[in-house]
Amino acid sequence: MTEAWPALPDGSRLALREILIHGVLSRAEIARSLGLSRASLTRAMRILVAHRLVVEVGTDVRGATGRPSELLQVSSGQWEFLGIKLTKDRLYAAVTDLGGRVLALHEEGIDDTAAESLAEQITAVLGRLRAAHPAICAIGVSLPGDVMVRAGESVVAASVFLGWHEVPFARMLEERTGIATFTANDVHALTAKEHWFGAGAGRGSMVLVTVGEGLGLGLIANGQVSTGEHGRLGRIGHLPVLGGGPDCGLGHAGCASSYLPSPVIVRNAGHEGKTYDQVVELARDGDEAALAAFEDAGRALGVLLATAVHIADPAAIVLTGDGLPVYDLARATVDESMRAALAPYTEPVTVEVQPFEFSEWARAGAVLAIRRLLGE
Repeated sequence: MTEAWPALPDGSRLALREILIHGVLSRAEIARSLGLSRASLTRAMRILVAHRLVVEVGTDVRGATGRPSELLQVSSGQWEFLGIKLTKDRLYAAVTDLGGRVLALHEEGIDDTAAESLAEQITAVLGRLRAAHPAICAIGVSLPGDVMVRAGESVVAASVFLGWHEVPFARMLEERTGIATFTANDVHALTAKEHWFGAGAGRGSMVLVTVGEGLGLGLIANGQVSTGEHGRLGRIGHLPVLGGGPDCGLGHAGCASSYLPSPVIVRNAGHEGKTYDQVVELARDGDEAALAAFEDAGRALGVLLATAVHIADPAAIVLTGDGLPVYDLARATVDESMRAALAPYTEPVTVEVQPFEFSEWARAGAVLAIRRLLGE
């Protein structure tokens, strides 16, 4: 039987969080960062070691005292987590250790997006992966939709891609698997993963922007993931970006969804019937209509990024998604549009481009479970 995640007192929980985010740390460094006394830290670490959550890895001289201090890092192999990323037609899974390192990957098609069917499918995936990873103690599911907490329970309020409305999916999975399960919007989960184990590590603020079939935004403010009152923070698809322009399909002329989503770029290029990847290749080969569609998309992206800066004032912007070719093909236009829209803002803005892999979205599900177990 899988060992249940232990209930940790605040001192132990916060100490484990520090080691997770910053890597190998000395006891003295942890105490300084958290403002703990030596006695309090000793109690906190004793609990973490007893539960095999951290291990001692020698000593080192750190700080101004010149005295050696024990070094600690998170354990590997004792606690493992299953992350799931759902799309409208594929399921991606990743098993990670406590440090968020990927131990196994899996993917398969989805035949039925009904919540009951997907709960059964994920339970079957867990059963197969547990054969090699019996230490899986929690599940995190990232999905396209609005996830809210109502009366203490996580509920998928709505998911257009999956056709869900008011679905208590975490409870459905817990009832089938018997282990702790958490759900979150996929962009919010990816943002949290980047905050702890990616481009946002060590930063108190960050904006993540995804481009692809849809558009999304995640926000880290004051070191926390922001989700909004109704789980809908980051709905940037219909922000006005360029005056006039084509209709997005919902009556908005010149909004981000009129230019940036991958299917819209295909349509605006006049190549309906072709795939996005084919239109990308046409643009790279000099097709004028395809290049024009990407230039328009680049201008829209620049305005979106500038808008994020004006609203959130982040330490960095992380850009990712399967629509990243728009940044490659129209980078000069993106940069010019962003600078123009930022005026009079003159502080430098760091934009970090993260290569897109669905496995990273599945890994984000596992990190979601880790964060929730630590009270994040």
